[in-house]
Amino acid sequence: MTTNIQRLIDVLTRLRDPNGGCPWDMKQTHASLASGTVEETYELVEAIEKNDTNAIKDELGDVLLHVVFHAQLGRETGAFDFESVAGHVADKMIERHPHVFGERDVKTAHDVLVNWEADKEAKRQAQALAEGHTLSVLDNVSTALPSSTRAVKLQKRAARVGFDWAEARDVLSKIREEIGELEHEIAKGANKDFLEDELGDVFFAVTNLARKLEIDPETALRRTNRKFERRFRGIEAALAAEGRKISDASLDEMERIWNAIKAAEKTA
Repeated sequence: MTTNIQRLIDVLTRLRDPNGGCPWDMKQTHASLASGTVEETYELVEAIEKNDTNAIKDELGDVLLHVVFHAQLGRETGAFDFESVAGHVADKMIERHPHVFGERDVKTAHDVLVNWEADKEAKRQAQALAEGHTLSVLDNVSTALPSSTRAVKLQKRAARVGFDWAEARDVLSKIREEIGELEHEIAKGANKDFLEDELGDVFFAVTNLARKLEIDPETALRRTNRKFERRFRGIEAALAAEGRKISDASLDEMERIWNAIKAAEKTA
């Protein structure tokens, strides 16, 4: 009996077949698929945040399609295939869970994370030794991550060796300091390069605050994006009810409706 995984693999094989396959699918490479892979992952995250089980199932399928597609490309070059990818990650999960598959004893989820990080650190040290360079605590933090996610990871690495603020309120002071430096550059008419540099410092400090508060900055900003969209659409709806377009309204009018929507949401 053919499993659905094998059926999906067969579908991709057929689509990539030079003899009667799909011209678009045959043109794809790991690089051309990369942005779509990231996009599908974010759509899965959106479905999870909405707690929409049907959408989660659908988006998981789209992510799986990309995994199988990349595996098909690997199979065609002889580098790897879906089976070897699945086997590798299974081996890795077993290795990273010695408290389940081995003799290590842990009591809490925190203990698991501590051991996990210690094991990864040992591997980084071994890799640095093999490559003949000095190990940095910042090694192997992917540059492909969203900037705020990478910032948090860099900050966490630095915090392991004591380079960290004691309290969240200390980070608030740093944010005010960075905003002050940005205001200074704006006031003196600094060029875009200087402004970008100072604004980046503000963002970095804000992500540091998120880390200290144990809040994911990407999740927080996505939440605010949804809130902004909801309230802005509310302005459009309120004006449409009066037979008006938003482009005809003044900023003061839009601000008044915005504040009314905001107040109603807080009351609810």
